[in-house]
Order: sequence, then C-alpha cells, then structure tokens
Amino acid sequence: MKANTWGQLLVGGALALGVTAAPAADITGAGATFPAPIYAKWAEAYKAKTGHRVNYQGIGSGGGVKQIVGKTVDFGATDDPMKGDDLEKNRLLQFPAVIGGIVAVAHLPDVEPGQMRLDGPVLADIYRGAITKWNDAKIAALNPSLQLPATAITPVYRSDSSGTTAAFTDYLSQVSSSFRSDIGAGKTVNWKSGVGGKGNAGVAANVTKIAGSIGYVEYAYAKQNKLTHAAMINRDGRTVQPNDRTFAAAAANADWASQRGFGVNLNNRHGGDAWPMTSATYILMHRSAEKPQRSAEVLEFFRWALHDGGPLALELDYVPLPAGVVQQVEASWAGVRDGSGHPVPSAGN
Repeated sequence: MKANTWGQLLVGGALALGVTAAPAADITGAGATFPAPIYAKWAEAYKAKTGHRVNYQGIGSGGGVKQIVGKTVDFGATDDPMKGDDLEKNRLLQFPAVIGGIVAVAHLPDVEPGQMRLDGPVLADIYRGAITKWNDAKIAALNPSLQLPATAITPVYRSDSSGTTAAFTDYLSQVSSSFRSDIGAGKTVNWKSGVGGKGNAGVAANVTKIAGSIGYVEYAYAKQNKLTHAAMINRDGRTVQPNDRTFAAAAANADWASQRGFGVNLNNRHGGDAWPMTSATYILMHRSAEKPQRSAEVLEFFRWALHDGGPLALELDYVPLPAGVVQQVEASWAGVRDGSGHPVPSAGN
C-alpha cells in the first residue's frame, strides 16, 4: 500500500463514514493522518486476531475533533491535544496512543536522505519566506560539503486543519521569534507562500512532484515515499537523524501526568539524542457512552495496541508508550461510563 493512500484510508475494508451502520463488533474513528500508517497496521493485526474491524479515516486532526464532538464516530484522533477546559466542556476523555516524529522533506535529486542538515531557525526562515533559494548562505553554512543548487524553494504545507501543522508550527515558534510573530502556531495558520496539500499524504505527493520543494510530514510517509529528509540540529547542538531512538529520547523525561488528557509538549526537548520535532498522537472519546458496547470495543482495541502493538509501531519508526504511561492511560479509561454511571466493560476492568 502506498503511503499517499493512508490519509484517505478506511482501515479493514471499512465503509465510508455516514454509510450503513457497521455491525456491533466494528468501530469507526477519524482524524489525524500522522498516525494513520500505524493505525492501519494495528487494525489489520487486530482483525486477524479477533475478527473485529477498526474503520479509520485520516481526515486531519481538526476533522477528527469535529467528528467526535458531533458524535459521528466512536473515537476521534488528534495530534494537537485538546486543552483541559475543552475536554471538560465537551465531556471528552483523551489519551495518547503512540509517539512519532515530524521531518522536513525536500525534492533535491542530488541530495541523499539525511545528508542535508537544517536547524530550527533556518527551517523557520524558509517557511516564513525569508530564505527563498537552496544555495542561501544560511543553508550553505550548515552544509559546507554540499553543492546546493540556486533552485527556488517552494514550501509545501497542510491545507487542512492539522495536528501535524500545530506541532510543526509550535516548534518553529519556539525557536524563532520572527516566525512566531509572522506566522504563529496552530492547526491552521496563514502561510505567506507555497503550495497546500491535504493530509500528510497530500504534502508528500506535492513534494514528490515539485522540484525544489520542501514539506513537513510524519516520518513514516517520508520513508514510504522515499523522500529526502533533512537531519536536524537539536536544542543541544547535536545533529540527529529521525528514528525511533531519537523520538524516544525526546519523550524520555516527559511528565505525562502534568497535563489533563496527557497533553504534554515533546518539541525542542533537551537531550543529546532528542529529535526536535516529536509529538504524541491522541485518542478522544465521550466520557458518557451512548453506545457502551462500541466504546468498550474501542478501549479493547487500544488495550491490545498498547500491550501487543509495540513491534508493529517500531517497524514504522513510531515509539510505543512507556509501560508506566500505559498504566496511567488504562487507569483513565474508568472515566468512560455507561448510562448507569458504571465504567464500560472491557477486558481488564
């Protein structure tokens, strides 16, 4: 399966959202494209084990929040965690599912993946339009051994409401006050120039087509599409490559309990091996379950994924949650209750 189909994937042979209701054993979810590759892997393995389908549509984090608030899916998914007040207002439970990394990818035929180095301020200057050519002195200073072309840079960005954009712009806003004032951070921002693409898959497809372009995607999309990713200079001045080890290093000392709904920021962390653009992706569910059986099945799927899905996550360079965090997540599930106020039944309760 090509990665540029993942953003539109309906896992496990799913019907499109809004079509005839699925059997009770089937559950539907929608939202972030960042985790779509691993949700596809997990759903395939879970169906083989249980016969139950997980039908997931990667429509962007903003769409996932809208769908779960509107009660059209059994779970929503977002890379931009909801704040505690919003969780309370919408009576939602939020928990992380997996950790991954965002990478800058470029269409530069004579540059190998990981060969070019960038740092946060230079990447911010590219995306705010202050650097417009690949042979700019600031890029050249980071890459003295590369002969970079005078090709114009075309920034590619997410055109939809995106948690990947929220994490990417949060990082750039942390490392560049000029980016923070010119562009800002959020699921949607007012880009000054460039080309939009829907979903991580849309960004990857545009970078593949447009010579001289640069985009930002979850690392699995870069690998699947054989895109040229940039190495990054992290907060401690170390040059690091994206992989499960550097993503894990960024999350190593996170205090997950410090934020309601586990919404910790993993960007720009200290640590010699830490990848600077690292993010968890989150699941949203209603705390008051109108369909307890389906809510229980959602929890059972993610229980299986958190305990048994780690090797599949690592294959795609995602990072499973630490065991201690898994325990905290499972404890939080008691907040999903049926009409009588009892926790919905799922294995382990």
